[in-house]
Amino acid sequence: MKNIQRFIEQTVLKPQTVDSDIEKLVADAKKYGFIGICVPPFWVKKAKREIGDAPIQLVTVVGFPLGYQMTETKVFETELAIKNGADEIDVVWSITAFKAGMNWPKIELAKLAQVCHEHERILKVIIETAYLSDEEIIQACKICAEAGVDYVKTSTGFAPEGAKEHHISLMRANLPSSVGIKASGGIKAYEQAVQLIKAGADRIGTSSGVDIVEASKGD
Repeated sequence: MKNIQRFIEQTVLKPQTVDSDIEKLVADAKKYGFIGICVPPFWVKKAKREIGDAPIQLVTVVGFPLGYQMTETKVFETELAIKNGADEIDVVWSITAFKAGMNWPKIELAKLAQVCHEHERILKVIIETAYLSDEEIIQACKICAEAGVDYVKTSTGFAPEGAKEHHISLMRANLPSSVGIKASGGIKAYEQAVQLIKAGADRIGTSSGVDIVEASKGD
């Protein structure tokens, strides 16, 4: 697949991340032409400095990795991340409120979408497909679309399993064309990334972006 690097958000979210990891992340993004990098909130300022004026989207996470923080906390995290230089916010929605049958997830996501869009930033919502049935994934997509989010994302990478082709196809069939899909969690091989893109993914979140791009050169 040509230009697979333009689908990749190279990611470093491990707890033991250090400054040299961020420097390498940005250097690889510049070298390989990744569309973006995803870093912990603590490292957004440094990543922004390292990126400089390179055309790399700076992504960070909010409510990570379990999503059960209070909405006010997520709003504050989002505002601070944007202030520090983030272009895109990947928020873990309130799985607990969703599982409890509440309308709260839509209210929360609408508030976060408003904050992001007021600052001309992108909001991606991690629904954590590993914890959802197909019916729940369909319902989650409907909630996200109605709340005005920009992308729906499969996974944090901290759940028992990550992106699956079947889930991407299901999400694509139940989201309007204006809402993108980010596949993430356990994506390590070029062929795997290609299959997810063919299924409907617009972005690939991975810590194996370099390997994936190198493997694509023989295709």
